Amino acid sequence: MLPLSVAFPTRFVSCSLLQDQVSVDTGAGSKVSDRNELRLGLPSKGRMADDTLDLLKDCQLSVRKVNPRQYVADIPQLSNLEVWFQRPKDIVRKLLSGDLDLGIVGLDIVREYGQGSEDLIIVHDSLDFGDCHLSIAIPKYGIFENINSMEELARMPQWTADKPLRVATGFTYLGSKFMREKGLKHVVFSTADGALEAAPAMGIADAILDLVSSGTTLRENNLKEIKDGIVLESQAVLVASKKSLVHRKGLLDTTHEIIERLEAHLRAVGQFTVVANMRGNSADEVAQRVLSQPSLAGLQGPTVSPVFCKRDGEVVVDYYAIVICVPKKALYKSVQQLRAIGGSGVLVSPLTYIFDEETPRWQELLGKLGL
Repeated sequence: MLPLSVAFPTRFVSCSLLQDQVSVDTGAGSKVSDRNELRLGLPSKGRMADDTLDLLKDCQLSVRKVNPRQYVADIPQLSNLEVWFQRPKDIVRKLLSGDLDLGIVGLDIVREYGQGSEDLIIVHDSLDFGDCHLSIAIPKYGIFENINSMEELARMPQWTADKPLRVATGFTYLGSKFMREKGLKHVVFSTADGALEAAPAMGIADAILDLVSSGTTLRENNLKEIKDGIVLESQAVLVASKKSLVHRKGLLDTTHEIIERLEAHLRAVGQFTVVANMRGNSADEVAQRVLSQPSLAGLQGPTVSPVFCKRDGEVVVDYYAIVICVPKKALYKSVQQLRAIGGSGVLVSPLTYIFDEETPRWQELLGKLGL
């Protein structure tokens, strides 16, 4: 939660009336537009924007932006795809309205601004960046000093119809739903952007509902999270319009390629290829030695191949080459185990991609679409 300029509007939203007062156009009855171009929405600013571009670059899907002031770009490897840089909440809104087909945003934004729309489909739910959680936080002092759970917060006698619990947040939809589930009847939300951590100290709110990464900012402002107060675990996701996937020509094929590239890269992160030579009488005998070590199984088992050399005019096999894939945390241990069973000339290189026969997320997507 990076501090920004404080902006606390005075408008309050009652928890009991929030469903009627906060709504978005889900586009449930709208048709897919006739445009031929496919559109991908990406965050326009901040850490999320930088991390998104880095991920796509690592997947060989670099975004080409001729003019840094423009909001439209392309990805040369994906023909007929336009990239539109937008605010995260606008990406979700434009997916619902049919102005975008795909988007990369935080799951928190999808849930808040999508509001349960069946037209939004999470295509990839774990892009490995933007990790945070949406959480209730209260002061460490005063009437909250001994309050450490949502149950205790709900039982506090201070909250009445005339004096409800005041919560500052940018997540009024999720906050209202969560408070009802936790049994808090008397709650109002002040819609706010900026440094929410200042709201309780300023007397504007009793509690806040905000995104938390490390929790440092909360602690520095004398706030604390409480038991059962996490509304949502979030990270960056790839989301799509269901209508577009079904009706937009070429979108399903492009989405398939994006999923394949993402999965291949993300699965390879932190994995290394280890190659070593080992003396042996046969490939089976060497494989038995390798598999006797717990860290040398690889993804599906070791690859064992003969190493041919020429001696006295004849081609002979004295060594076998072992190839395995190991995670970074087990790398040194794996090298030690290879040496212990006779491995030599150990070579290590990072993996770039691991392509499966077919990614499970693609099959899941087809299932969601009924295809």
